[in-house]
Amino acid sequence: MVASLVIIFTLSTVVLAIVLSLLQVFDFITLGILIVAFNIIQWLISPYIIDALYRAKEMPQSENPKLHELVKNLSDKSRIKKPRLMLAQIPIPNAFAYGSPIAGNRVAVTSGLLKTLQYDEVEAVVGHELGHLKHRDVQIMMFVSLLPALFYYIGYSLMISSTYGRRREEGGGTGLIGIILVAFSMFLTYVCVTSLSRVREYYADRHSASIVEEGPRKLSEGLAKIVHTTRNMRRIKGQAQNLNAFKALFIADPDRAETDSMVVSTITASSDQKLVQEILSQKLTTADRIIEIFSTHPNIIKRLKALQELS
Repeated sequence: MVASLVIIFTLSTVVLAIVLSLLQVFDFITLGILIVAFNIIQWLISPYIIDALYRAKEMPQSENPKLHELVKNLSDKSRIKKPRLMLAQIPIPNAFAYGSPIAGNRVAVTSGLLKTLQYDEVEAVVGHELGHLKHRDVQIMMFVSLLPALFYYIGYSLMISSTYGRRREEGGGTGLIGIILVAFSMFLTYVCVTSLSRVREYYADRHSASIVEEGPRKLSEGLAKIVHTTRNMRRIKGQAQNLNAFKALFIADPDRAETDSMVVSTITASSDQKLVQEILSQKLTTADRIIEIFSTHPNIIKRLKALQELS
């Protein structure tokens, strides 16, 4: 979820930078300050936006005391304050962590997750999300979203200097360099953000494995079932378009479900562990590796193999 939200914030920040610079109302220093302030404001109010987008509401303790106790115990093991437990009315089985200084930390589980996964698998998924909070992934990735705006700021400065400089003819090349820098930086930043996001997912998986008894097995089974169930839901007529709105910040990217679950489409497993083992028996193709470069989440085969190494 974090990387997807960063991409959204990145685009909005760059758009603001472009609009303000074209208006030429502010000098470069003021423009830079406004860009940074705008990004910080987005981060501070993002939990309220997420709650609205995902129809997430705080779950009363009386509604599911067992789940509240689970979150409390895992938070204590993680040595962090218990986050607010949210329930998102979404049919996709998934979960996500988010927060800000003014809204506090929150962990949300979807209604689909509680219906699809067994209790011990939910425990491992929650452990993963608490890992994101423990590692401050939201804050880290938010800072990354400033990079595209910074590159645009530099590129635009080069273009302005080439246009209005004293040696205009010699500055033409500088203007072209500015344009190339802006375009290249957007692509490069996207690849870097997705790469960093995949690394943070591995760290969160490792955290879950360290605080949940038999964590690698439980999380492996949960991830396999999430991918398989999401793929089936995408095949239902009318569901695919709705699922596109629910892809940010999830433990598993719904947009990757179709690709990841190709390895399980022919599998008829008699148990959850059997499903995991048969996925692990598949081989990664060159296409899988290329697709992963542009994904916020690791390939399901690589992810399950990493968890097996932790067992």
